Amino acid sequence: MSRILFAALVAVATPALVTRPLGAQDSSAAVVPVGRAIPVDRVVAVVGNHAILYSNVIEAVNVRRSQGLQLPPDSAGQAKLLRQIVDELVDEEVLVQKAKDEHVTVADADLAATVESQIKRVRGQFETEEQYRAELKKAGFGNPEEYRRSLTDEARRSALQQQLISKLKADGKLVQVGVSESEVTKTYQERKADLPKRPATVTFRQIVVATKPSAAAREVARVKAESLLAEIKRGGDFALIAKRESMDPSKDQGGDLGWNRRGSMVPEFEQWMFALQPGQVSPVVETPFGFHIIKVDRVQPAEVKVRHILIRPTIDSAAVAAARAEAIAVADSLRKGVPFDSLSRRHHDPMELRGAFDPWERSQLPPEYAAALEGKKAGDITDPFRIEDPRRGAKFVIVSLLSSVEGGDYTIDDLRGRIRDQLSQEKAMRRLLDQLRQSTYVSIRI
Repeated sequence: MSRILFAALVAVATPALVTRPLGAQDSSAAVVPVGRAIPVDRVVAVVGNHAILYSNVIEAVNVRRSQGLQLPPDSAGQAKLLRQIVDELVDEEVLVQKAKDEHVTVADADLAATVESQIKRVRGQFETEEQYRAELKKAGFGNPEEYRRSLTDEARRSALQQQLISKLKADGKLVQVGVSESEVTKTYQERKADLPKRPATVTFRQIVVATKPSAAAREVARVKAESLLAEIKRGGDFALIAKRESMDPSKDQGGDLGWNRRGSMVPEFEQWMFALQPGQVSPVVETPFGFHIIKVDRVQPAEVKVRHILIRPTIDSAAVAAARAEAIAVADSLRKGVPFDSLSRRHHDPMELRGAFDPWERSQLPPEYAAALEGKKAGDITDPFRIEDPRRGAKFVIVSLLSSVEGGDYTIDDLRGRIRDQLSQEKAMRRLLDQLRQSTYVSIRI
């Protein structure tokens, strides 16, 4: 089993292709352990009928050096590192062979995007094609196509391992193993120096007050929509009228919203979308976005292909001022002890989330939220602040801060559950690998 990447407990890392290091400034591109002469290539391990070569080990060392590994300065430490890497290569090979036994396959097409991304990233390190090709040759590749084949092979091996593990889990053949509290504590103590700093986070609930058009503005928009519906009923082309009059971004596609399932639209719109037959047009329908005319183009099980025309009421400065006053009144009521839920039911815009109940990094908050929550502690209620909805105009937000955790070092209490899960998965994998090694011919010769 590969080394425990403890930082993965607190950060999601993007899997990288395991490749020979390649880079104009990469001094590790042709490295052998300190104090060793470059030997004639030789077999260092055999798994089934597959030979692992010394050059494969040096390649793996170079990959790890390019990722920050420091080679031990003494020969004993270097020998230990080489044996560890040989063990890891053996583990990878027994998984690949097991994947083939389980009929797990990976098509080249499934790897193309990953391989192309890697090639593009590496190629971008060089100013000219000549420099790129020269560095390929230094790394042992005859030409770019050979490099591409190498990347594809490595990507396939990685994908085979991942898919095999997923299959074994689904089949109930990879069961998590119990982990003791002492093991959790030991792992935390061994790895805590490598952990990144814990970011400052908050959780909160919010009431978002939408700006509502005046009754007069709503009536003007409704009358406009009714006039367009009458034009359609007289034989007007729905798509052309949508392009001419609709206030939704879909106007450029003649109002086409594509295929939609239940739950993808607001209830008022969805009710008519699933009630209409192909070719039928709805009456004018009001939703929080404005007034719609809906036409169903096609229907298939559980899906409807629909288009619409949207007419939005005008939002004037008086409507914005009224929304601001409503939000101020909500904040005052919260501070006086009026229950949050009752105020939310009366004032919250149903199109907005009711809060961030999982920890949200302060550094990742939208600017308006970050400014409003600056210096606030758990239990505080913000003054209303304005946000802009591209489709519905100004809104005003009142946030009730549920928790505020300062940044700093991760404690064992922060990570206990994740450490336990990680160790359990590692132990389950080790048990699987040991079983595979016992059922496969494995000979290590280093």
